[in-house]
Amino acid sequence: MYSEGYGWMGIGMWLFWIILIVIILLIVKAVASNNSAVTSNQSAIEILKERFARGEIDEEEFARRKRELEK
Repeated sequence: MYSEGYGWMGIGMWLFWIILIVIILLIVKAVASNNSAVTSNQSAIEILKERFARGEIDEEEFARRKRELEK
């Protein structure tokens, strides 16, 4: 009644869905890494200003590092 070819079609369908899911996951990962790179890629000056505002560095250190970054 059933031929052996139907078994391979079932395996082929599983492979198709697995490959499709992997491709979708890779696309999502690539898009997510691009977005995180954009958001986490603050300029050095912005990071320096945030550190100064939090009190991690004093005014002298801020001015020295800002001069170095603006070169």
